[in-house]
Amino acid sequence: MLEEQLRFSKTQNAQLIEQNARQAELISRMASQIETLTASVHSLEQALLSRDASLEQALVTKRALGKLISNKSEKIVTAPPPCSPSDETPPKKVAPSAKERGNNNAKRKEHFDMEVREHDIYPSRSGFQPELGKFLKTVDSIRYEFVPPRFIKHIHHLHYYQYRGNIIYGNLPATPLLNSSYDASFIAGILQLRYIYSMPVERIIKFFGESGFEISKSTAHGLIKKTAWLFDSLEQALGEAVRQDEYLHMDESYYTVLEKGGKSSTGKASRKVYIWAALASHLRLVHFFYENGSRARKVLTQYIKPDYRGAIQTDGLGDYKILETDEYPHAVRLACFQHCKRKFLDIKENKDAREIIEIINKLYQKEHEMPAGYSPRQIMKYKKKHASPILNELKRKLLAIQAEKSTLPKSSLGKAVSYALKEYPALSNYILAPEYELDNNAIERINRYISLSRRNSLFCGSHQGAKRAALIYSLACSCRMNNINTFEYFKELLNKAVSLNPNTDKNVLRELLPDKWKKDSNAETLTVFYQNMVDKE
Repeated sequence: MLEEQLRFSKTQNAQLIEQNARQAELISRMASQIETLTASVHSLEQALLSRDASLEQALVTKRALGKLISNKSEKIVTAPPPCSPSDETPPKKVAPSAKERGNNNAKRKEHFDMEVREHDIYPSRSGFQPELGKFLKTVDSIRYEFVPPRFIKHIHHLHYYQYRGNIIYGNLPATPLLNSSYDASFIAGILQLRYIYSMPVERIIKFFGESGFEISKSTAHGLIKKTAWLFDSLEQALGEAVRQDEYLHMDESYYTVLEKGGKSSTGKASRKVYIWAALASHLRLVHFFYENGSRARKVLTQYIKPDYRGAIQTDGLGDYKILETDEYPHAVRLACFQHCKRKFLDIKENKDAREIIEIINKLYQKEHEMPAGYSPRQIMKYKKKHASPILNELKRKLLAIQAEKSTLPKSSLGKAVSYALKEYPALSNYILAPEYELDNNAIERINRYISLSRRNSLFCGSHQGAKRAALIYSLACSCRMNNINTFEYFKELLNKAVSLNPNTDKNVLRELLPDKWKKDSNAETLTVFYQNMVDKE
């Protein structure tokens, strides 16, 4: 009996040993397969990342080529293949559409606010005598004439007299610049061409030359430099007025400035600098300010004080995020939907990106559908009813895209989603007040003047030149925002600025800013107000 138990036990042990051996072999094979599969997965991940990078690069190249091809000036128009005479068929006459006919049956603008010269034209038939005919009617035909700029040389003959033991003489008309032959209208014309129509000084000189007046480049630059010095006392008043507005748009734009110490033949080197811009939405005043080209946060914090009360709309530059901290307890930062949308437009081939674009477009659609004439309370009610659900939908979609395993953090889609989510709290502030806008396009449009100058003039000769340009651009763009003729404004301002000094009352300076200026109707009132304030000093 014992022997049988021993044999059975040996048999079981042998079976267990054999089973353990088979399991060990199976585990070894499985471990080998796991190692092979792990290597394959790693290889596939690397291939996927490489493919995504190649695909993204291809999309970037495609977008660049698409922009190049879409440029009409660079399109190659393929000529139609020649056809044999037998294939020729007379073209079918198609009635022109309303738009092809020209003015689309619209009434022509009559331009009432210009000089009018009237001419009577009678029949030129030989032997015609009006008194022998019967008058039927008069038909008016209008022709517009362009008169190139004219330069007038005024010679003032100063007459001296000996009168009752004294030598007396008349007083010359005042000029903005001491011992200068150029009056306010001449300088205002240069400023308008330079800072509104973005003409470099070299082109202005050529334009004046073609119109009959020769002026040197150094003289033109000197006039601008001295004029900016006259306007210098206005900058502080402009900055204070802008910062008093409860809704600001802010942005910065780059420029190029020449600095001393370069290795070029002129001894100067170029440097990329930044000009900051602040737009007061309610006052419609623009302030460009320049701090040696710096883009550092301290430029922003020195300009916007911690006690500022109101909203500031910006892009996603990190330095603006300080406006959301406790350092600015009374400030509200608004973000820009257009900046978010552009990042998704760059990858619109992606389905998720297109969905985000559609959601943002719905916000703009609801904004445009808002009835005109709504009161602030009605606007707030409309925003909460229509904009709030869309904002919630946008956030849900962004989080869903970010949670997908296929959304790589460093991919274009991942970066766009991350940017939008970081900006979402500031984006959603759009519904906090009736006047808040969806984007920062208001200041972007103003910055185009800087962009045009950058393309046409290429650079500023010094940091002081950039600071002067920022001041004159501020006044010129503020005129544009208030629908003021910049030539008329600069002309009057130059005549008044002669008497300004560093101690001039700030109320006088405030009345000289574009939002307070009105042509003709306000000119005499402003002159009296200005004189009274000067007398008080």
